[in-house]
Amino acid sequence: MILKLIIFAIAGLLIYKFFGGKLPALRKKSTSKEKKPDGDTLVECSQCGTYVTVKEATLINGKYCCDECV
Repeated sequence: MILKLIIFAIAGLLIYKFFGGKLPALRKKSTSKEKKPDGDTLVECSQCGTYVTVKEATLINGKYCCDECV
């Protein structure tokens, strides 16, 4: 009986180490993490629909607006 528990414990430890010490189901995935666009990236104005660079746009409530619409 104790031999079976030791074998299961060793098998569990090997599986745990195989996955890098972290269980895949317990990993926290950061899907809400978005990349911040660099200065040359084109974004669409939320009001008029034109495309402007991030440098020329203004961020209002999480949406980009061009200088003409602001």
